Amino acid sequence: MTKTVLRNLAGGPATRRYPAVPARTSSLTRGHIVFDPATCRSCSLCVKRCPCEAIRLDKEAKVWEIDRMRCIACGDCVEGCPFGSLTMEQSYHPPVTEHVVERYTITYVKPERPAKKPAEESTKEEGVGESA
Repeated sequence: MTKTVLRNLAGGPATRRYPAVPARTSSLTRGHIVFDPATCRSCSLCVKRCPCEAIRLDKEAKVWEIDRMRCIACGDCVEGCPFGSLTMEQSYHPPVTEHVVERYTITYVKPERPAKKPAEESTKEEGVGESA
C-alpha cells in the first residue's frame, strides 16, 4: 500500500486543469453541434432523435433551438439529419455561467419547379385520348 501512495503523490494529478490546460483531441472527439439554417427543411428528425430533448423546432415560426446545457453531444441528431444541416465539430465551447438557449431562424427556401410548357401539356392530353 505504501508503494501505491508514493506513486500517486509523485505522479501528479490524473486529470487536466481545463480550461487552463486545453483538452486533448483525437479524430473521434465529439465537441459540439453546428447548425446550418440555410439547408434545414424543418423535417424535425433531429428533434425526434435527440435523447435528452435539447433540440426544439417551431415549424410555423421557422425557429430551431438548441439548449447546450442539455446536449450531451451524442451525435444522434447529426446522423439522423438527411439534409446535412447538422454537423459535429471537434472543438469545445468555452465554459459558461449563464443558461442560454441558442435560436436560429431557418432561411431555407424551397426551389420552385419550372412551369410546364403548353406544348408538353397538349401532347400528353393527346396521348391519353389515343390510348382510350
